[in-house]
Amino acid sequence: MDHDAFFRGELDGLRRDGRYRVFADLERQAGDFPRATWHDDIGPGGRPVTVWCSNDYLGMGQHPAVVAAMHEALDRCGAGAGGTRNISGTSHEHVLLERELADLHGKEAALLFTSGYVSNWATLSTLGSRIPGCVILSDAQNHASMIEGMRHSRAERHVFAHNDPADLDRCLSHIDPARPRLVAFESVYSMDGDIAPIAEICDVAERHGAMTYLDEVHGVGLYGPRGGGIAEREGIAHRLTVIEGTLAKAFGVVGGYIAASAALCDFVRSFASGFIFTSALPPAVAAGARAAVRHLKASDAERRRQQATVAEVRRRLNAAGIPHLDNPSHIVPVMVGDARRCKAIADILLERHGVYVQPINYPTVPVGSERLRITPSPLHGAADIDQLVAALTDAFAATRLGRAA
Repeated sequence: MDHDAFFRGELDGLRRDGRYRVFADLERQAGDFPRATWHDDIGPGGRPVTVWCSNDYLGMGQHPAVVAAMHEALDRCGAGAGGTRNISGTSHEHVLLERELADLHGKEAALLFTSGYVSNWATLSTLGSRIPGCVILSDAQNHASMIEGMRHSRAERHVFAHNDPADLDRCLSHIDPARPRLVAFESVYSMDGDIAPIAEICDVAERHGAMTYLDEVHGVGLYGPRGGGIAEREGIAHRLTVIEGTLAKAFGVVGGYIAASAALCDFVRSFASGFIFTSALPPAVAAGARAAVRHLKASDAERRRQQATVAEVRRRLNAAGIPHLDNPSHIVPVMVGDARRCKAIADILLERHGVYVQPINYPTVPVGSERLRITPSPLHGAADIDQLVAALTDAFAATRLGRAA
């Protein structure tokens, strides 16, 4: 077999379908978010762009308190953790951050992972495989990391209709009540921006004696009086067995975690291969994350400014006739519905207007629902919104008329 010919053929298929992914070579500008330099190989030094699709939702990756904490920890501890958490890699920064996260969610304990993907994969695979007879009930639109964890666990799995407590109740009613059951779902769904009816799902789970696992990666830092997510905002964090989150979005750094009872966190710590056999986060990263969590516990200014910016972007898109999904979150999906056109629009935004929004296509979203996922931040100003709306208007018109560059 000519392996490289096979690889090239598969990649050519992605290109024909308009689904081949091109990474924009960006250099973030410290202290100047959402500005970046785009290295486009056309000229030396790159071109300035405004980023409209970052998961650094509040700009905390540039916040002075976060950067200072990382500098201080880097000077004090050095670059790396030095090992796995079990073998020399647990620094005091890890311990302090886990305490901070447990407090954020009102839980007894928390456990750090190297990413949000790993925290979902490792925790769900461990719970599903190590609890005898466990059945997992999964929302139909759960993230790939959750699905992979469930698959790896080899536990029996049932999928319930998206955000549908009645269908969850139906599924649970057909499972032996003597068996352990775990309901896994998200708070804010990252592509459509819709929000789960968490209280109603908890009602169903409690009625059946099932555990609950809530992925809050697109909620932590952004909602609730202290940034504890949608569950904190609604006053129901105590009803959830496990709350999973990330440090790479609203907290601006990298890493993932779970918050739960001390026994459950210790159980996952002791049995999860995805935790045991990987190096720990660098202490400087943990220090930066802790600074972000502490800041957003005390400050609501970033959340309020972001919400105002989101509302203004939606108002301006409506006025310009740019199609976007209406939802109650900070995620603004501009709908295109065709992979090739979505890529063409994104190219026009970047090349003509210096506006960077990555096209989103299958398998991240279903075929026919391709989109530009816009994430307004508290640091996008009025001039940025003017530029975005004008650029989108031009790009939609150009691609509709077949004039795309």
